[in-house]
Amino acid sequence: MAKKGISAGAVHKVPADLEKALTFDRDVLAKWNDLTPLARNEWICWTTSVKKPETRSEHIVRVCSELKEGKRRPCCWPGCPHR
Repeated sequence: MAKKGISAGAVHKVPADLEKALTFDRDVLAKWNDLTPLARNEWICWTTSVKKPETRSEHIVRVCSELKEGKRRPCCWPGCPHR
């Protein structure tokens, strides 16, 4: 089976651990690729800006579940400072 492409953010590239989680579920990948580059950028930065590996893992799980729920950006986060 051919690997589906994954879209990057406006500033950030998708890290390997997040890409693995996003490509695991076709529905999640479709919702990810439907986001704007700025929205993907927010999710990537929100996931990678934490200090502990455990928190990063939790954020990756939340990205997938919140995309399935229809959310398009991380909630209650001031946004990516890199854009």
